[in-house]
Amino acid sequence: MAQALSTPDLNSPRFPRELDSILPFGVYDPHGSFKNERGIAIEHVFLPWQDVNVQSLHSADSYAMARERDLLITLEPWSWSPEKRIPRRALADGIINGRFDENIQRVCRTVGQLRSHVTIRWAHEMDDTSGRYTWSLWEPRDYIRAYRHFVETCRREAASARFMWALKGENLLNAFYPGDEYVDVIGLSIFGLQDYDIDKFGRNRSFEEITRISYDRVTSYKKPIYIAELGIHGDDEYTLAWWNGVRNASVKFPALQAIIYFNEVETYPWPEHYGRPDWRVRRDIGADETQ
Repeated sequence: MAQALSTPDLNSPRFPRELDSILPFGVYDPHGSFKNERGIAIEHVFLPWQDVNVQSLHSADSYAMARERDLLITLEPWSWSPEKRIPRRALADGIINGRFDENIQRVCRTVGQLRSHVTIRWAHEMDDTSGRYTWSLWEPRDYIRAYRHFVETCRREAASARFMWALKGENLLNAFYPGDEYVDVIGLSIFGLQDYDIDKFGRNRSFEEITRISYDRVTSYKKPIYIAELGIHGDDEYTLAWWNGVRNASVKFPALQAIIYFNEVETYPWPEHYGRPDWRVRRDIGADETQ
């Protein structure tokens, strides 16, 4: 993996100007806000396997190579058009029985042609209880069979790719572990939403507090751990405290190997009244306000 010893210099209260870290840092950055920033080690892209445009992977590869970044590809086993999505039971059975092998082969054959170092994050957050994903909360044995089938099929097309078992971090996650030979790295989703913390806990929760919950649930697997999605939304005091936690992440979480920021508005509304938090880095203020 490319190594980044410091994160970029951005003029934002959500991204302090001096955020030295020994961990590689990456971004999901669909609007290109980080395209000219130095010190980014990982470019994160999302892709559905239905209606997929594999040419977009070649474009992502060229973009990442030009910036000396590795690629993290989140591959979602559905269509981004809700009316085309397959029901959860049919999706699980179809993957296990090979119905979607062509989808897997099309994407992974393209991945095998890329020049970048690629990690594939497939069917992420399988432990999510909100119902947002049709692959969430399958029976654990079905998820494991589907995950293994995906990895075995994909490896035949993309032998050098690594595979990320990525989860939300719920207490039931261990039932979904597919086995050491199918997991190269573990991915966590960590989000800090100040309004939620105040409403539910009566106080601000820290980066360390929230990360610790999921991290401690997966360290027994002895795998490298990434924060595959990090998002922060709150006032300046809250967000700067979180970035201070990120700065010290390698000390508090020694198995953590990289942190990837989700620089976009939340795709799906949070439960209750929280809507779609805007995790994007603000770049519309002066440098003095970040100190």
